[in-house]
Parts: sequence; C-alpha cells; structure tokens
Amino acid sequence: MNQTKKTDFLVIGSGVAGLFAALKLSKLGEVSIITKKADYESNTNYAQGGIASVFASTDNPEIHLKDTLEAGAGLCDIEATRILVEEGPLRVKELLELGVPFVKDSQGNLDLALEGGHRQKRIVHAYDRTGREVEKTLLTAVKENPNIAIYEYHACVDLITPHHLKSFSIFGNVCYGAYVFNANIGEIFPFLAKRTILATGGAGQVYLHTTNPDIATGDGVACAFRAGARIKNMEFYQFHPTSLYHEDSNSFLISEAVRGKGGILRRPNGEAFMQEYHPMKDLAPRDIVARAIDNEMKKLGLSHVYLDVTHLPKEEIIQHFPSIYEKCLSLGIDITQEPIPVVPAAHYMCGGVETDVYGRTNIRNLFAVGEVACTGVHGGNRLASNSLLEGLVFAERIYRYISNENDLSFEREHSQIPLWDKEGMKNVEEWVLISHDVQEVRTIMSDYVGIVRSNLRLERALRRIRLLSDEVTDYYNRTLITLPLLELRNIIQVAELIVRSALMRKESRGLHYSTDYPENREPSREDTILQNKNVFWRV
Repeated sequence: MNQTKKTDFLVIGSGVAGLFAALKLSKLGEVSIITKKADYESNTNYAQGGIASVFASTDNPEIHLKDTLEAGAGLCDIEATRILVEEGPLRVKELLELGVPFVKDSQGNLDLALEGGHRQKRIVHAYDRTGREVEKTLLTAVKENPNIAIYEYHACVDLITPHHLKSFSIFGNVCYGAYVFNANIGEIFPFLAKRTILATGGAGQVYLHTTNPDIATGDGVACAFRAGARIKNMEFYQFHPTSLYHEDSNSFLISEAVRGKGGILRRPNGEAFMQEYHPMKDLAPRDIVARAIDNEMKKLGLSHVYLDVTHLPKEEIIQHFPSIYEKCLSLGIDITQEPIPVVPAAHYMCGGVETDVYGRTNIRNLFAVGEVACTGVHGGNRLASNSLLEGLVFAERIYRYISNENDLSFEREHSQIPLWDKEGMKNVEEWVLISHDVQEVRTIMSDYVGIVRSNLRLERALRRIRLLSDEVTDYYNRTLITLPLLELRNIIQVAELIVRSALMRKESRGLHYSTDYPENREPSREDTILQNKNVFWRV
C-alpha cells in the first residue's frame, strides 16, 4: 500500500482558500486535495459573520483599507492590504456566480452588515451561516470538476524537501510534495507535486477554549517550519471576544455581527461597560474588546460577561442569527428574552507562513494561502470578516502567478524521493500519554500565553513546552504514526513558535499585550521571524 502518488498541484486543506485555489488551478492541470477529516470540516464551515467587501455607494476601498490598517495596530503590509480591499469585490462576485446564497434586499442588492472595527456596512453574508454556505457551494463545484480529486482522512506528515533526497538539489530548498498519512489504513506514502499549496487553516486547538473545530492543530505552520520556511508574527493570536460560555457545551462562536446589529456587552448587574474602554464602544476592534472583557472578568472575579440583544425585535434576532438562536435555545438560553453568557476564546492565527503577494514562500514551489499564511494583511490584529476575503483574493493570485510560470516540473528530483521508512517502529498503545500531553500544552498556553502576558509567564511556558517537545519527539521517533500523534506533534511545535515569537516582541501591540511593556499603536514594520536552521541543503 506504501506507493508513490503524483499530481500537478497538491492542495493541503479543504477550507475556502484550498477549495478556491483548487478550482482555479484545475484550469492548468490535475489537482489533488488532501484533508484530515470529511471534506466539509474546516474553519470556513464555522465562520458565521461574512466577508468584508466594498459594495455600498457610501463606501470605497480606501475606507476599507484605513479600517484594516487601524485594526492591524500599525503592522499591516500596505501593498498586500491594498490588494485585499481592491480585488476583494471581484472574488465575492465569483462566489455569487458559483451560487453562494448571500442575502439580498428587496431591490436585489447585497444586504450589507456592520461589524466591529468597520466604519461602513460592508459585510456580505448568508445570515450567520456564511462560512457553511460558501464551503457547501465551493465543494459542489469542486466535486463536479473532473480535474480535481479529494482525499478525505489524509494528513500531511511532513513536506518533502531536499532534506529527504538521497542526493541534494541544485535548486536550493524546494518542495516536491508531502509525505501523506492515510488514516483509514494507517499507511504513509509520498504524494509528489509540481506545486504544493498549504491551506491548512489555523491552530485554535493550541488553547483550551477555542471557536475552531478539532482539526485546527496548526499542521501547515508546523510542517512548513520543519521544512525551513520562514514563520512570521506568531505572537498575534486573535481571541474572539464573544464565544458562548456554558458548562455543558464546547465553545461556540457568537458572531461579531451580533454586536453589529446592536448587541451590548454588560456586567452581571446589567451595566454596559465598553464605553469605558473605547470610543467605538461595543464595535471597537477585537483586541480591545477581548482585553476589556478579560479585564472585567479578572476585576470582578467573573467566569463570563453578558451580550444582550433583548432590546432588539424578536423576529429580527431569529432571522439574522438562526444558528446562534438554535444553539443557545438547545442549552436553555432564549436570546430574545435573556442575555448570552460570553467569554473570549482563541479564534484566529494572524501570523503564519510568510508569503509574498502571490502566496510564495521562501521554499521554491511551496505556496501558502488563508489562515496558515502570513501575507501581512492582518498585521497585529485581524479586522472582522477579512479572513474569508484573504483566502479568496490570494488563492486567485497564486493561480495567476503559476499560470505565468514556464517550468512546472522537477521530475529528476521526484525520481530520487524515498518511500516512508517505518522499520523498527512499534505500535505502542499509549493514548493516555498523548491525551495528557495535549491537555497540558493547552493549559500552559491558556494560563501563560493568553490575552494578557508577561515575560515571566512566557519564560515559564517555554520551559514547560520544551520539556513536552522532547518527550513527544522521543515518542514520535520510536512509534508507528497515528493521527492524534501527528496533531500532538504539531500543536507542541506551534505552541513553541507562539511563545518564542511573543518573547521576541518587546512591546505591547495589537493582540500581543504584555504587562512588561506599554501599548504601542504607532506604525511599525518590525516583524517577528523564526526559521528552522537545522534544515540543510546544498545550493
């Protein structure tokens, strides 16, 4: 069963970025998508709010640019951000043409919502099921495309680079594809490709409380780092201010759009408090709202605060937020009659694999797109509903770049890539060790590397994570691969990258708030870059 597969384009991940890239690249050749679980399971599927894009007559790309730059705390890349806001409407129109059922008004115009950090209504949406509808539409188009194959329950073990060759590449560091784990049969095989596109999403499972699905274990960043890719600004992990707090339920996102519709954050006694933290009150950027809630909880000894929409018409609440209404009602909370208990939860990775404006990494033939990538458009804090937009815009730009390339082959090197060697590996049934280590690293990250940090907390976290890393590396090197083991290995790798990046930034900026340094929101281009120097190849 351990046989080599080949494709023109290997897309790792099946969210909006991966599916959109696959559809585009299918015009150029054969595309293979690998995804860890079922094809629809992705962060995209859980995205509620919508896609930020300029369609209103009162709006323009310059205003969207300004809002994005201000939310980004002075760290956004101007060129990449301008591309995002200017090309975004064209990509949204493509989704409309594919059949995504965005909500429209009685005149047939897109119904545009308002979210935190935006000064104009520009959120294109399908009520609070936007991500699900986009994912469903793209998957339908992908499955109807004869040039695209989807491999479910397949995970990336490691990217294949000259490190794995029996002889070295004259081209420097090159990606030839990936070693892929087939979870159904427990086998690993080389999946060779002319171009590899990382679209693996985020890493919310690094924390105890997250709005992300179970698959969000940072696989793309971890694999890219091990292969020698440059990893940028990992200290900026966005905590969504409002996830549902309930003792009998996992975290569930309460969309930014709820506050956009008029939802008010309140203390248990009913007092609104956001006016004490920012002029935009409940519609302030996410980093400010999350930190305000965290401060209220610590100051008053609370496990959560409340988000109140009871002053809005009942019919409007149910129409615009059907998923939130149904979820809360299933837990005995009628949001039309009582406020929603909310708490911040890990939501979005603003850093990631460094790319240029065409999705290229520093490893030849390796591209990254979506949440796994760091294009620079989010800076130190992502503006609400810019995430799906980024995936669409830069997936198109990857296609545009590759379509203009002349040489798409490295067949000589492909012939030298060895099969996966599992000689001497044992099938050790020690799941309790893996589950314990996962829980331990999440607890460390939540306790020491959350919304508010300090050098003391970060140094303690790094020491403990490195001990776990040594344990897991030893276990990995003598044990047959399983999906939980792959995910644990990646979670620990990403956790270490976040902590090391946070220690390198000697200021409070955006999502990185340290009690050791004053907050700085003046423009800055000081990026945090980490690269694995233990990967060697000859040039």
